[in-house]
Amino acid sequence: MLATVSPSAQDYLKALFLETENQNRLIDEPVSTNAIAQRLSVSAPSATAMLKKLHELGLVMHVPYQGSALTEAGQRVALELVRHHRLLEAYLVEALGVPWDQVHKEAEILEHVLSEELEDRIDAGLGHPTSDPHGQPIPSREGIMPARTERRLSDMEERACSTVSWVSDNLPEVLRYLAAVGIRPGAQLQIVGRTPVGGPLAVLVNGRETHSIPKGVAESVWVS
Repeated sequence: MLATVSPSAQDYLKALFLETENQNRLIDEPVSTNAIAQRLSVSAPSATAMLKKLHELGLVMHVPYQGSALTEAGQRVALELVRHHRLLEAYLVEALGVPWDQVHKEAEILEHVLSEELEDRIDAGLGHPTSDPHGQPIPSREGIMPARTERRLSDMEERACSTVSWVSDNLPEVLRYLAAVGIRPGAQLQIVGRTPVGGPLAVLVNGRETHSIPKGVAESVWVS
């Protein structure tokens, strides 16, 4: 399916999926054009033009001034690309030892050219992983993604205990910071204090050490 869609169009379809994933919304809920433009670092008019084109191809349902949503065909392309990306991240970390803050950029390039045969070999070689190094779920070969129930760390109540499920992977400096303070998938967290007006959170990590976590960083950590 990917071979019939240009790499640029693939990026838009994946961006639509990731916006719904990051906001805990249904995959067919509309996403604003500005949100897509910001994610892809393009102008709003450029994003609008591409979304209209994808609408004509039957990959997106685009409604002016309301947003865009993936059609079933668009979902299949997006989930296949997400699967490529997250399998590649897992391979780069586990097989090649690439640090987790460096794999996103590499996977962004390779995801478009990964063959189905090599995808299957990587999947089998890694033991059919269900998540990438950042804890993000890997869609199945059939394009099935597990239901999501996590919340952002920044939204957790004070004193509530939680476990890190996944972290956003597109900001290397945030990943390096999280690694330095021990916040990775599986880490046990508890908010033990908050500062007013959107200030940092005091977070106890694995019951051992408390760190001051900027609110923007806490928004990139998803817990259950």
